[in-house]
Amino acid sequence: MIDFTFYSPTEFVFGKNTEEKTGQLALRYGAKRALVIYGGGSAVRSGLLDRVTKALEEQGIQTVTTGGVRPNPTDDKVYEGIKIAKDENIDFIVAVGGGSVIDTAKAIACGVNYDGDFWDFFIGKAQVHEALPVGVVLTIPAAGSEGSGNAVITKESTQQKLGIKHPMTLRPKFAVMNPELTMTLPEWQTASGICDMMVHILERYFTNTENTEIGDRMCEGVLTAIVNEGRKVTESPDDYDARANIMWSGMVAHNGTCGVGCVEDWSSHQMEHEVSALYDVTHGAGLAVITPAYMTFMAKHHPKRIAQFAERVMGVAKEFGNEEDRAQEGVQRFKDFLHNDLRLPVTFKQLGIENPDIPELVRRLHKNKGDRFGLFYPITPEVSEEIYKLGM
Repeated sequence: MIDFTFYSPTEFVFGKNTEEKTGQLALRYGAKRALVIYGGGSAVRSGLLDRVTKALEEQGIQTVTTGGVRPNPTDDKVYEGIKIAKDENIDFIVAVGGGSVIDTAKAIACGVNYDGDFWDFFIGKAQVHEALPVGVVLTIPAAGSEGSGNAVITKESTQQKLGIKHPMTLRPKFAVMNPELTMTLPEWQTASGICDMMVHILERYFTNTENTEIGDRMCEGVLTAIVNEGRKVTESPDDYDARANIMWSGMVAHNGTCGVGCVEDWSSHQMEHEVSALYDVTHGAGLAVITPAYMTFMAKHHPKRIAQFAERVMGVAKEFGNEEDRAQEGVQRFKDFLHNDLRLPVTFKQLGIENPDIPELVRRLHKNKGDRFGLFYPITPEVSEEIYKLGM
């Protein structure tokens, strides 16, 4: 186990009707003029946006709203939000939605008081030292952005999908989490979110750091719970307790708790980002293709952790063949869960990409990440090409 600093100051308010507390929470954290940002029309049609703005205004907080954030959020909405925030003297941002909306809010928050282009933060030209405070009303359990200091944005002109990580400045001040708000989500969105949160844990679990028993058991426990509750919520979308467990799992998966004391990897996410940037697919669905392909490669070349996952999470007996055999069987059971239980694609063709341009994916990936990346196993162009091909 390595030394670490863990800082997670977000206040979580969980349960039924908790969106009505948004105004009290924002006021507690100093809001006077709030920019309320949301995605598509569901927040409007459901009345959630009105309830949130009413809760804010009842506390004397003036509000300005802007919508239209789409999945795989893009830089145009960030630039638009920065302009609104400057013009309207905004001092607080409330994100109503899922990871795309929250990440957009974070990018706006760090860009408002910066003299340059906010994209400088994403290409490593500048570091985030200050940001407007952000609050969240979560509607989609998936990205875990409600509890993290991370954000991912796509620059449309270059089709670059890049992320930043600044836990000291970009973690939300509060996150309102009402599982009832997730009950009307389409099955596809729920399933994609479940895959995303599982891979957030796996990116921390696939580590070469030794003596991480606490972290390992936390990862394995949450992964096992997600498998069990994921099956329940797929079969019974109105099951409040299953929805609640999935919603909290998404936060735990990405607020850093499962990764303390170990060197994290994130290769699967980096490889998938190129797929969703180029083909605009749902991130969680893209991960359902890329992550099993990545694990299949590792089962052959670096099997120890994959075999441990197979035994402790997917129920593969220790007597089942050798280490590689157990690893491969675990990957197959994971794919079966994603495809048969969650009804997600596990190949490029099922994802709707009949003939992926693998050379272009490899080129873009290594242009953004260098000729060699990956902290669990070195990802060279030859390795990434093989993994993308395994997604076929």
